[in-house]
Amino acid sequence: MQETSTKPYLLRALHEWCTDNGYTPHIVVKVDANTVVPRAHVHEGQITLNIGTLATNRLVLGNEYIEFQARFSGITEDIYVPVAAVSAIYARETGAGMGFEVEDSKPYSGDEPEKDAIDTPDAPPTEPDDDPSAPRRPHLTIVK
Repeated sequence: MQETSTKPYLLRALHEWCTDNGYTPHIVVKVDANTVVPRAHVHEGQITLNIGTLATNRLVLGNEYIEFQARFSGITEDIYVPVAAVSAIYARETGAGMGFEVEDSKPYSGDEPEKDAIDTPDAPPTEPDDDPSAPRRPHLTIVK
């Protein structure tokens, strides 16, 4: 029998420690094909996410994936982060936390997110004009 990783247990413990002490827990994630996060917020192949109770909805700190909903620029996004891709968890206010090795993550086994929602930092985003069968995303315009 393969031993379970300690990483998800340490993430849950540090999340609880941050919350109990009034701190805001953040995770740093290496974005790969198995990570579903808003592309606009990925910098140098990484994203930092606030996983505090006030910033998330339906937060699940599972053994394989961290899943929740959060708002980015006023838009609610579904977030799926492989635990293997988490490189750190820390308290925003103090910087206290823990770093981890990043492992190759497994593909998400739940409902497959739409292709455009999967972040692949090495692949350039496709424009809707490039592929006529691609779904068009709504565009917001400022009306004065």
